[in-house]
Amino acid sequence: MLDDETQNAAVKSTMEIIINAGDARAFIAAALDNVGDFDYDSAKANMEKANDKLVIAHRLQTQKLQTEAEGEDVAYSVLFTHAQDTLMTIMSEYNLTKKLITVFEKRDQQLNQTKEAHDETK
Repeated sequence: MLDDETQNAAVKSTMEIIINAGDARAFIAAALDNVGDFDYDSAKANMEKANDKLVIAHRLQTQKLQTEAEGEDVAYSVLFTHAQDTLMTIMSEYNLTKKLITVFEKRDQQLNQTKEAHDETK
């Protein structure tokens, strides 16, 4: 069994994963709102902020996994399992949103080119 100090540090680290992943989700939601407003620069800026938070969360997760891989005793934690699930879900949301930004931006560029060509023929 882990001592209280080690267990408290593990819980704090796990909560930091959840918090940073949650912050990333908020930036992703804002980016999607930006896409709805055709503001792709702001969407990309929010995605950069989301990425920064995901990198922090992923590093924390990796540190814990490396600790166990190095042979240190790591107690099973439902909270850590939840943190991993949350992080992986939000990383999927990040990847999908990043792709959606590209798709919508290309679509809007194509529509604008088509409109400009149509306007020139008038």
